[in-house]
Amino acid sequence: MKPFLILLSAALFLAAACKEKSPNATDMNNPFFSGFDTPFGFPDFTKIDTTHYLPAFEKGMADQKAEIEALLAVTEAPGFENTILAYDRSGRLLKNVSSVFYSVNAAETNPALQEIARKVAPLTTAHYDDLMLNEALFLRIKTVYEKRGELGLDSLQLRTTEKYYEDFIRNGAGLDASQKEVLRQINQDLSANEVKFRDNLLAETNENFRLVIDRPEDLAGLPQGSIAAAAQEAELAGLEGKWVFNLQKPSMIPFLQYSGKRDLREALYRGYFMRGDNGNAFDNKEILANIANLRAQKARLLGYPDFASYIIARNMARTPDQVRSFLNELMVPSLEAAISDREAMQAIIDREGGDFRLASWDWWYYAEKLRKERFDLDEEQLKPYFVLGNVRDGMFDVATRLYGITFRPLKDMPVYHPEVEVFEVLDADGSHLSVLTLDYHPRPGKRVGAWCGRLREQYYEDGEKVYPIVTVTCNFTRPTGEVPALLTWDEVTTLFHEFGHALQGFFADGRYNRIAGNVPRDMVELPSQIMENWAAHPEVIAAYARHYKTGAVMPTDLQQKLQQSMTFNQGFATVEYIAASVLDLDLHGLKAPRELDINAFEQESMGRIHLIPEILPRYRAPYFGHIVGGYAAGYYVYLWAAVLDTDAFQAFIDSGDLYNPQIAAAFRKHILTEGGNGEGMDQYRRFRGKDPVKEPLLKKRGLMKQ
Repeated sequence: MKPFLILLSAALFLAAACKEKSPNATDMNNPFFSGFDTPFGFPDFTKIDTTHYLPAFEKGMADQKAEIEALLAVTEAPGFENTILAYDRSGRLLKNVSSVFYSVNAAETNPALQEIARKVAPLTTAHYDDLMLNEALFLRIKTVYEKRGELGLDSLQLRTTEKYYEDFIRNGAGLDASQKEVLRQINQDLSANEVKFRDNLLAETNENFRLVIDRPEDLAGLPQGSIAAAAQEAELAGLEGKWVFNLQKPSMIPFLQYSGKRDLREALYRGYFMRGDNGNAFDNKEILANIANLRAQKARLLGYPDFASYIIARNMARTPDQVRSFLNELMVPSLEAAISDREAMQAIIDREGGDFRLASWDWWYYAEKLRKERFDLDEEQLKPYFVLGNVRDGMFDVATRLYGITFRPLKDMPVYHPEVEVFEVLDADGSHLSVLTLDYHPRPGKRVGAWCGRLREQYYEDGEKVYPIVTVTCNFTRPTGEVPALLTWDEVTTLFHEFGHALQGFFADGRYNRIAGNVPRDMVELPSQIMENWAAHPEVIAAYARHYKTGAVMPTDLQQKLQQSMTFNQGFATVEYIAASVLDLDLHGLKAPRELDINAFEQESMGRIHLIPEILPRYRAPYFGHIVGGYAAGYYVYLWAAVLDTDAFQAFIDSGDLYNPQIAAAFRKHILTEGGNGEGMDQYRRFRGKDPVKEPLLKKRGLMKQ
């Protein structure tokens, strides 16, 4: 389909799906109140109007407040059923509308939705503070907690009770009245700053920078697919005859890898790493300083030395010192490998007569040359074999062979954008398990990155399970002309990764919302990252890697080159990741609020770990969206979970069966289905029968000392 037709189709679709109505929409026409008359209760985006969200949030909060008032009116002594379970089941409408709204606001936002987000943030913040700081409610929960050993509770009821008590304490229930008021104001200020940070980052990424090229000679070295995509982007921007490159990775990374124009590489990469740091209306430095200081103040108020300690206390790592020790241990071999690669790339520059030192915007370009030199391989040789649809079917096949689940396409579903694919997920016995949506490509209203979310979480109502609706949202290379979407290797592994999160979404099962699928943050990435191991296994690659023109399987010699190159550049990848993780810990290690120059703070942080100037942290502070979202003081978790995922995958390798049914069943039970039923390491030991070890990770990344 031609670009302008795609745009017209999307515009007509969204006009139907998000049409503006009178703000006086009545309860009768608000589908969040009446429910969705669709297969599996899928949110009907053809009937959801932007004016429906705010009333649904308001009613959801009012309903939950009424449910809590009814709970407090009970005259019988507090017990599990009349207190813990009643609280656990409250707020269903609020949870449902939140799941839908925040999913769409991330994947297909617009000014109206962003304005709703700004209005809703202080309302929901105050609402949850009203719950957590409700003295009468806390007294009932505390009473059940203190008598939990006398109430005949089973293990899951006991854990649910303990987790709710812990939640209330961690959210200020034990503070005095004046301290609670301080906490309320901190939470309101945090909420406002976080919304503004995210809005700024979206604008800086999708709107405020583009590299426009109008001379064909400036495209020298670029792959034809990258040139075609840039021409398509220019046409959409009304710049026919030119080429537009943006800060989305499908556009930026190929340019950095292949453009021989060093000044243009610098311009594009500088546009990327200066997001939120341009001294304009979208600058995030002061906002991030506010967030860091507010979090420091909050942690001290709640009895913790710093916000990192507050967060990590609930994780498998337990303390920031434990995390720093872990990161430092891996930094040593990673930095050694990165420096070795840097010197090899500088040697290429010198041989070619380049009169300059390698800089950060040169790394991708000369790394690609070095890969070609060492392995006779470059990314463009691989992409023709990674057709998006084939990769998707390949990951479905892995799930089928591991767990017996199958995927049935659902046509004509009322989705929020016409590009979204929908599948019913069926369990091994043919019963309904979930609905899955896949949304692959960048759009102006979509935030960067890739993620898995929910349009609806699993829960139980009147003893019956309500099944989840799971979303996978990405920003992958688009099709161009007659060429289908061809993925980079990084995009292949990213799709498998997010699908791993989806598997946990399908399988998580529990009657108590507080613990069903609720695992420590540094265990969350285990289900996702283990899937990357299957994506990279030769047996699996051979199943999905087929040439887009001929259908031929990737040749054996090319597969071998890919396997041999998988440890390539891992020093860089691990160092930039550790650098961002340390920056996160340092920002959340403040012992008290203070004046913060964010750029100076970042430089000092990176200096302490001796980060080489040719490598920037994966995310600089002004655009570090993870730590403003759910990964505050927790960006380290991807590497922590990498130890778990490589150790877990080793169980399959050691068994001699890549799809060992006994091991798969144990992983499904103890990690995916019951992961929230016990402490993270306890659940891992139940699956693996032992503690994890680092050796498989070091070997996988080529960091094992010989």
